[in-house]
This record gives sequence, structure tokens and C-alpha cells, in this order.
Amino acid sequence: MDKEHILSEIRRTAEENGGRPLGIGRFEKETQIKESDWRGKYWIRWSDAIAEAGHTNPPEMQAAYPDDFLLEKLVGLIQELGHFPTAPERRMKGYQNKDFPSHNTFARFGNKSALIQAVLDYSEEHDVDAQVVEICRQAAAKTKPKQQASTERQEIEYGFVYLMKSGKHYKIGHSTCAEMRQHQLKILLPEKLELIHKIKTDDPSGIEGYWHNRFKEKRKGGEWFDLSTSDVQSFKRRKTM
Repeated sequence: MDKEHILSEIRRTAEENGGRPLGIGRFEKETQIKESDWRGKYWIRWSDAIAEAGHTNPPEMQAAYPDDFLLEKLVGLIQELGHFPTAPERRMKGYQNKDFPSHNTFARFGNKSALIQAVLDYSEEHDVDAQVVEICRQAAAKTKPKQQASTERQEIEYGFVYLMKSGKHYKIGHSTCAEMRQHQLKILLPEKLELIHKIKTDDPSGIEGYWHNRFKEKRKGGEWFDLSTSDVQSFKRRKTM
């Protein structure tokens, strides 16, 4: 198991977990990288691996953002965009600006309706631009109030399951932006990284699991596989799932 691959997976899973590195057990479940792959080989403690990946503190030591801080940042983004931001827009802002919280951190407020209401409540106690308040009121009017789970219409967020190639091996993973993920990975790998194909889906994690299971006999470690031409063609035949 390559050290740089483990580090890249620590960074990826931490990013997808709101910037918080995973514990040993969950990391193994998410990546199939076993404790024996790194302990005593590259690091003695998991905290050492996390530190080398660029996270100075273990997950339990990282303080959560205060609600007011998150809402202040969201108000700023509303002013910047001129409308209430979608989840992908929040995600992109976090990628472009390190001072903007990860989009996952906003999940504490609940669904879109609850997040809009949280901004409106925040505006009653803070000096918020009137235009922002009006944008939120219009967004709230367009968003149906929460009904029973069987009738509630949820906002669907799409992502991609991608197939990339580096050297003779292929990586199958998921991301909201396959090209962005390629850019993140290529600086960590010694060989050229090529995006072969991506599948659009509303269940990125589930569809990624489907392909991992389908090619489980060809897994070389983590999300890397030794695939045949026929395997690659099977993946490329799918545009959506």
C-alpha cells in the first residue's frame, strides 16, 4: 500500500466529512485501507498520519463553528450571488475560499427550508442587509413547508462516480465534480492521472459501492483496481445510474 495514496485518502475523506479526519474504524470502512497497511510501516499512531496529511489536530480536538459564524458567512455569500445559494454553490465557495466553511457544516440547521429560516432568525438580531432578508423571504415562499416524509419534496443533489487511470491501475471514486477531484489527486501521484469516464447519479456513494463490489476481485488497495479493457468498456457504457 503506497503511503501517498493513504495520505490522499485521508485528505479526501476528511474533506467529505466537513474537514474532520475520520477515525481508524470508519476510515477503513470507507476506503478498505486496513490498519495493518500503515501502522508500524509508515506511522506509529493514527494522529501522526492525520498530521502528515495536513490536519494538525485529531477529529475530537477540532472545535465546531458557532452557528452565528456560519450564518454570517452564508449572508455574505447571499450578497455575493444575489440569490439563496444551492448546496453545490456553497461547496464550490468552500473549495475556492478556505475561510468559507465546508458545505457539510450547514447540515446542522436541517433542510433548505430550515436553513433559510435560520438566516431570517439571524437577521432579526444582527445588522443584515435588507436585500438579503428579502431574498430569503422570497426563497422561503418558494420552498414548501415540511410535510410528512412520504409527501415532502426533497432537493436532489447530483454527483458523479468517476473512473481515472494512473499508470496501469484505475481508480473508482465519487465526487460532486470529477474534474476538481482529478486536479486534487494529480498533484499527489507520481504518474499522469487521466479521467476516463464519469457517471451522473443522485446516489454517488451507493453507485460507487456498486462498482467497487462488481470489481472487488480486481481491487489492488483502497479505490484502485487492475481492470481489463472489457471492464473499462462496461463502466463507460453507463452515462447515468
